[in-house]
Amino acid sequence: MSLTLIVLAGFYAPAHHAIQYADTLAQAVRGHVVLLHANRASLFDPYVLADAVGKSYHRDELNQQVDTAAALYRQAEKMTVPTTVEVVTDLLPEIARDLATRFHPALFVIGQPDKAHPDRTGVAAACGELLRAGHYPVLTVPVAAPVVVPHRLLIAADREPFALAPSAQPLRQLFNLFATSLVVAHVSEDVEDDAGCGAALRAVQTSGLAGLLTPELRGYVAGDYADGVLTAAADTQADLVMVLARQRSYLGELFHRSVTARLLNRSPKPVLVLPTATEKPRAAQMAHAHAALAE
Repeated sequence: MSLTLIVLAGFYAPAHHAIQYADTLAQAVRGHVVLLHANRASLFDPYVLADAVGKSYHRDELNQQVDTAAALYRQAEKMTVPTTVEVVTDLLPEIARDLATRFHPALFVIGQPDKAHPDRTGVAAACGELLRAGHYPVLTVPVAAPVVVPHRLLIAADREPFALAPSAQPLRQLFNLFATSLVVAHVSEDVEDDAGCGAALRAVQTSGLAGLLTPELRGYVAGDYADGVLTAAADTQADLVMVLARQRSYLGELFHRSVTARLLNRSPKPVLVLPTATEKPRAAQMAHAHAALAE
């Protein structure tokens, strides 16, 4: 199956870098890239209740998109893999779902601005919107990250079991194509937690995320979880950091304040946000755990 990457395209350095990264990754897996240009990522259409001025502004935006599309088609001609161009004014949930239906992307790719960029936090916001819209995996690429195929993967995991969301399942194929090593990093606060490390490793193995790889387990102690993950990424020389986005965080409007959002803003390495499947109610989890112990 050919894998598709949808990259949020533009003409400034972060977007250019993300496009190069997506092109390199797609070339390694013989995939396809969609260059998607959107002025905004939002949950609600700003023009639904627009007055005459708002509708006029919308028409102006649509007219300007013609020039944008032409420039993107020229950009697409320079790609090394088959490339499609999509231009929208707003990346609304229904548009994201339509793109997913038509292209079945393995992930969305977003360029991460450098530290001095005034809209640095906007990347985390866009990532949160995509997760809320359809639980899509999102890869953020820092502008200083090397454009290389990632072979050394790091996943930050905790004690809690998880299953990948259906939209994230194609990533197993992606990892099998280029990954050569996987480190499971468990970060604990203040004290060493060997039991937590073992549970984190079991959670990753049970999820099927490791595929054919034999994960290495490493524990880190840090007062701040995001700092611990960044330390793990540097220590293991990871090419790619993977973190889990549980539905209760981004559906509860907490994503912009979460550990994941802080990592997106601070990590010098590409970060892949993996949405998990709907969590079972706590009572069901406990019953499942007791049943497992009884076997």
